[in-house]
Amino acid sequence: MIELIRTLGGFLWDYILLFALVGVGLYLTVLLRFPQFTRVFPAISRLIKDIKENKPAEAGRMTSFQSLATAVAAQVGTGNIVGVASAIAAGGPGAAFWMIVSAFFGMSTIFAEAVLAQVYRKETPTGELVGGPAYYIRYGLNNVWLSYIFAVLAAIGMGIVGTMVQSNAIVTSLSESFGFPPVWATIALLVVVGVILTGGMGRIAGFSEKIVPLMAGAYILGSLIIVFINFRNFVPTLQIIVQSAFSPQAVGGGALGITVRETMRFGVARGLFSNEAGLGSTPHSHAVAHTDHPAEQGFIAMIGVFISTFLICTSTAMVNLMSGAYIPTIPAAEMSQQATLMTQNAFVSGFGTFGGAFLSLSLSSFALTTIVGWYFFAESNVKMLVRNKKPLVVTFKMIFLAFIIVGPLLDPDVVWSINDLFTGLMALPNIIALIFLAKEAQWLLKDYDRQVASGKLEWPDLETQPWRRKNQKKANR
Repeated sequence: MIELIRTLGGFLWDYILLFALVGVGLYLTVLLRFPQFTRVFPAISRLIKDIKENKPAEAGRMTSFQSLATAVAAQVGTGNIVGVASAIAAGGPGAAFWMIVSAFFGMSTIFAEAVLAQVYRKETPTGELVGGPAYYIRYGLNNVWLSYIFAVLAAIGMGIVGTMVQSNAIVTSLSESFGFPPVWATIALLVVVGVILTGGMGRIAGFSEKIVPLMAGAYILGSLIIVFINFRNFVPTLQIIVQSAFSPQAVGGGALGITVRETMRFGVARGLFSNEAGLGSTPHSHAVAHTDHPAEQGFIAMIGVFISTFLICTSTAMVNLMSGAYIPTIPAAEMSQQATLMTQNAFVSGFGTFGGAFLSLSLSSFALTTIVGWYFFAESNVKMLVRNKKPLVVTFKMIFLAFIIVGPLLDPDVVWSINDLFTGLMALPNIIALIFLAKEAQWLLKDYDRQVASGKLEWPDLETQPWRRKNQKKANR
């Protein structure tokens, strides 16, 4: 059964999603006229201004920064350390190049996800906003069954399987690096997560906006120090990355045993997995942000991909390649089995024994924030499935916490294989929705520009657009 899951997951990620996610990203990039070049840095300036003003969010909502922090909390996980190292080990240094290429197109994808989540969000009886792909599939495409399929896959993939992956990584890392007994590490993790989740959306948002900048900043700073220590290798490393992206055999002298196709496959797949653009996860947090226009949150969402891949994943790649932890003469099959150790060796080379502890703490904090972020995303789908019935939502929360205990008891390779399969399946309904609703994202961007030019922003009215009715008829068929 496990071999079957691995085979299905591998085929799904390496072939179907590889082309589907990149294809959707490329289509949206052209349709939206390359927003990566013109929208990200103005959005960063606006976000900094909002942080300085520090206006509190209304009850049941998040500020733009809180929604971004929650999204990044979920995006930045073990994949940004272990996943990137695995991609380089299995696909060579060129995988880092294709990882960045996939993130570039993914920025357009996540813009569309965020604006659609804003438009089709709903308000629960308690006054909380809730949204995500299940909602824009149901109310944008008018396809109830496809929305239920996504909601079930998301609840299982992020709320159960994903939880086990991250809790397994935390307990294993703390046990191996600091000698913490697995039982006590699991109990401590359960208590911390339980305390955060019992505070609802407000506490999740508060936790994310405080912890995410700290953990991301510390990891990037640590990586920059190692890059500075090995600065003489900076230009040669860039040359190796570009050369290996198009000719991996030339870099390893034939020892790598991989082709350009495999380099692209590992780089693109890991890049998409790490920034989650197109998977349908992060729109849940962007849906609840308070903004004057949906497009504003789309710009903020693009910053999340920039942070996750361009900053953190690139940091991991450069640290491994510049420090000498990656050895190109070792065959890829052998090197990929030591991916986590490879990154640890890179930090040890720069900071000594403290480097191993630093990496362990980074990995644990990344995994912790992912647990919190993914619960929030999973709960949004559960609320739709159970029609916001509080006892059932609380029951799901108890199940979620129980699987934090189960995760460390399982083989990490098995849990990762199941997680890859479910997150991949979850992406398929979302991709279908993005294709059908791409014109709406384009119209929202144009509407935003028109309103900015006129000097006044207000919430757009999609119902009057004739192409909207055509999209719904196609989806119903």
